[in-house]
Amino acid sequence: MKVFSASSLFAGASLLAATSVMAQTAPAPAAPAAAQSSLTYNIGVVTDYRYRGISQSRSKPAVQGGLDYADKSGFYVGAWASTIKWIKDSEATNGSIELDIYGGYKASVGAIGYDVGVLRYEYLGNKLGKLDGFANANTTEAYGALTYGVFTAKYSYSLGDTFGTLDSKGSTYLDLSANFDLGGGFTLTPHIGRQVIKNAPGYSYTDYSMTLAKDLGNGLSATGMIVGTNADKVNYDFGGKGYLGKDALVVGIKYSF
Repeated sequence: MKVFSASSLFAGASLLAATSVMAQTAPAPAAPAAAQSSLTYNIGVVTDYRYRGISQSRSKPAVQGGLDYADKSGFYVGAWASTIKWIKDSEATNGSIELDIYGGYKASVGAIGYDVGVLRYEYLGNKLGKLDGFANANTTEAYGALTYGVFTAKYSYSLGDTFGTLDSKGSTYLDLSANFDLGGGFTLTPHIGRQVIKNAPGYSYTDYSMTLAKDLGNGLSATGMIVGTNADKVNYDFGGKGYLGKDALVVGIKYSF
């Protein structure tokens, strides 16, 4: 599952703006450049794919990649994929790839940025169903986010059954994060989130993380994340393979182009 942010595994907000005092004789600033459309790609690897604090890869490494198109109007679409293990670990189906497809619109009103969109999680090979005691794992969420300075709040709402839980339409996730520019290519991102699974309180939980990212130049970036949850240790141990919400250090590297 991605956050999108999506995405991906790394929550974000706008960078801390740098300010400076200019002499009265300084020339007037140039007009901002017109927005440009862009198409970007990324590929990477992480030591554990965590989504909303829960390991999707059974605490094992995962390979990930995606593409994003951002139109100058503010509309965007994208797709992102990762290797996973939790679908197979349910012992009810096959499936080792997650594919996320999303689209939305970003803009701002004064100092407030906003982002609204829809995200579809597809688990390729997934055949979970009511005969297995599950809903189909494929999930669609609508989301909205507000950003002010370095702070972002995002709210996601499930439009159907959520990640394999029966009768869970209307499940929600509230994500609060910040993004601090430390200088030298380093950023620090604290995060806390609350996943509520409707009609299944035993699967609801809080997750938290602290991510340090480093821009290595030439499209390369590296991250280190301390992550954990208070998720139920029985409900989040699929197939007896191990608790998926334990505290952990996750390291990743990504190339964007």
